[in-house]
Amino acid sequence: MDAKKLVNNDFADVMFNRHSVRVFDKNVKIDRTELQEMIREAATAPSACNLQSWHFVVIDNPEAKAKLKKAAMKFNYPQIDTASALVFIAGDTQSHEVYRDVWQKVYEAGNITKEKLDQIFNTFLPLYENATPEFLQLDATMDSAIAGMQLLLVARAHGYEANPWSGFDFKTVIADLGLDPLRFVPVMCVAIGKPDASVTPLQTQRYPAEQLTEFI
Repeated sequence: MDAKKLVNNDFADVMFNRHSVRVFDKNVKIDRTELQEMIREAATAPSACNLQSWHFVVIDNPEAKAKLKKAAMKFNYPQIDTASALVFIAGDTQSHEVYRDVWQKVYEAGNITKEKLDQIFNTFLPLYENATPEFLQLDATMDSAIAGMQLLLVARAHGYEANPWSGFDFKTVIADLGLDPLRFVPVMCVAIGKPDASVTPLQTQRYPAEQLTEFI
């Protein structure tokens, strides 16, 4: 990633001044090339055993938005209708099936030894090949949630605002978007765009960190 291309490279501003925008300027269109770049940057997020168990579905036209609306709760319609794009993030429970390809490339790039490559294949791969569906679903959900948070920050770095939401029918949304329900699990949708200047984002408060922390 070329940091010089980012509209906002101020980490403190990107992180601490982020607000969940739910009404966007409908006249702003984000080019798919830039959307792909934002996803590429978000996908630098860490993942368990480098499985990268995430899948992104870009929804940026009326037909695709209609599919999303089938499963979305009505209070999310405004952001579906106004966002320049929505990126639905699904967890991929079969990501381990291409695990060898990922690490083989790491080895061929000279970043690990053959011994380390064999150790990875003999340790982590069997763990996932023999895992329960529940384990794979949880693992993919955690990975995808991290990528989703990173996408929120990346969107701000590109000069946009974003809002993560999961107000949809978890039982139907995967099929409504044309994905395989046996492979993918729903995690979140991220609405991205320029804020509607006439609507002020809700300013919220956070619980004191001390209230949520234990040192043991």
